[in-house]
Amino acid sequence: MKLKFKAMVLSCMDPRFQHLVHNHLKKKKLVGKYSAFTIAGAAVGVTHKKFKQWHKTFYDNLATSIQLHKIEKLIVINHKDCGAAKIVNGKKAFNPANEKKIHQESFTKIKKQIKKRFPKLKVELNFISLNSKISKF
Repeated sequence: MKLKFKAMVLSCMDPRFQHLVHNHLKKKKLVGKYSAFTIAGAAVGVTHKKFKQWHKTFYDNLATSIQLHKIEKLIVINHKDCGAAKIVNGKKAFNPANEKKIHQESFTKIKKQIKKRFPKLKVELNFISLNSKISKF
């Protein structure tokens, strides 16, 4: 039996969010139908210059997933109270406005980079909080 993988999910390694991400994907009926790439900061980790050494690994992995699993969509799930966003923020006061800006910039960059590298790949951008509330960007 050949499974049809629908998506790759890019999410953060933060243990507080693993069950929330799983529950979200279960609601979307994607369990067993996606490739997973988990890294600190999710889109922040694969777009910001502070984590530049990680970028190639992500894009190589995504290309491999497209080739092997014929995925059609990248689902990105960033989260609130993100440690990688705090690192990017540096010594400035970390507040909801700064964090939102960092996530928005990562979403804008990843969407642009995906469109350039993989023009047929759909991109879904999500932001999750500790109370399971998910909003799309």
